[in-house]
Amino acid sequence: MAKSPVCPEPQVFAAQFRSSPRGARQARHCAVRRLAEWGHPPACDLSSTVALLVGELAANAVRHGRVPGRDFALRLTLDEPAGLARVEVVDASETPPPRTAGQAPVDDESGRGLVLVDALATRWGSCPREPIGKTVWAELKIN
Repeated sequence: MAKSPVCPEPQVFAAQFRSSPRGARQARHCAVRRLAEWGHPPACDLSSTVALLVGELAANAVRHGRVPGRDFALRLTLDEPAGLARVEVVDASETPPPRTAGQAPVDDESGRGLVLVDALATRWGSCPREPIGKTVWAELKIN
């Protein structure tokens, strides 16, 4: 009797970080390190893209979603059989990001994060979180 193939479970990493610029950097570094543990070295396209997505979403959580005394959370899912990577950043603010990424003036030092997320991700969005806050997520196809 032949064995049926076993589909590997998606890889999942989840952690909380201080709602600070340092916490956002740590989230990005942890995502890259975890992808390396899962067989995707830092120099590969997947790791580079996930690093940019985590960096932008975490920076937005720190800058726009920060509530004093509350951290933000990162959840990274890699589902290789489905060909999908998903980044989720949870913060305590209930204000969703704009659904369309706006165009910042050329000389502005900020305001391009969601433009970058929109360009890199296959799709992205946000949803409310119970009991408080929101989750901003981005997915990208892999393989």
